[in-house]
Amino acid sequence: MKKALITGASGGIGLEVARKLTAQGYNLTLVARNKEKLISLQESLGKDRHQVIYLDLTKKADILQLSNHITNNRYDILINNAGTGTYGQFVEIPLEDQLSTMTLNMEAVVTLSYAYLKNARSGDALINIGSLLAHSSLPGGAVYAATKSFVANFSESLWFEFKNKGIFVAGFHPGATDSDFHHNAGKETSAFPKFVVSSVAQVAEELINALNNRSKPRIVQGLKNRMMLFGFRLLSRKAAVNIMGKISPGIPHS
Repeated sequence: MKKALITGASGGIGLEVARKLTAQGYNLTLVARNKEKLISLQESLGKDRHQVIYLDLTKKADILQLSNHITNNRYDILINNAGTGTYGQFVEIPLEDQLSTMTLNMEAVVTLSYAYLKNARSGDALINIGSLLAHSSLPGGAVYAATKSFVANFSESLWFEFKNKGIFVAGFHPGATDSDFHHNAGKETSAFPKFVVSSVAQVAEELINALNNRSKPRIVQGLKNRMMLFGFRLLSRKAAVNIMGKISPGIPHS
C-alpha cells in the first residue's frame, strides 16, 4: 500500500493534495496543528485509511517528534507543505514572529527532509513547497521571501544528490493562491490582482503532475507565473525589486 505524509494538511494546498493522493490510492498521514480541521479531513477521506498527527512545527520539540516518526515509519512520499509568513515592514513585525517563520519554513523542512532521505529508497519522492517569491525579493515580506529562496536552493541541491539513487526531490513553487495563507499572513487574496491568483485546485493538480513526471528540481506553478519570471529576467534587480515593492500587500500604498 502506498503511503504519503503531508504537513500543513488541514487547509489550502495541503488539503487539496491530500484529496488527490487519496483518489490515487495512497494511505495518508496528515500533520497540522489544527486538531478540529484534521479530524474533519480524516473523516471525509476515510478514517480507516488515514491517520492524523497534531503538531505545531514552529516548535522545535514538535519538529523532533515528527522527525522521529518519519525515521520509524516508511513513506513513499513526503510533502513538506507547512509554511507561514507575515506581511508588513520588517521592523514593524515582531521579531519573534519572523524567527518562528524561519523555524517552520527552513528548520522544519531541513530536519524532516533529513529524516526522510536517510532511509529513502528508489522510487520515493520528497517535495518541498516553496513559492514564486523564491525567485524574487518581496519588500513587505522580506523574511518569508528569503525562506522560500532557501527552500528552492536546498531542494535543487538535494535533487542532484539523490537523482542517481532513483529518489526524486524537488521544490514546487506556487504563485499567489486562493487559500487561507494570505488571511493568516495579515492580508486577503483580494490584495493581489485577480489575474495572478491561482485556485488551490489548479496548484494541487500541477503538484500531482510534477510528482508523476519527476522531471526537474525546480517547478514554478502556472504559465502566468513562469511568464512573469521570464519578464523579470529582462529587468535589472533594482527595477524588479521596485516593482515588487509597489505591488506588495505588506507595504502601505497611498
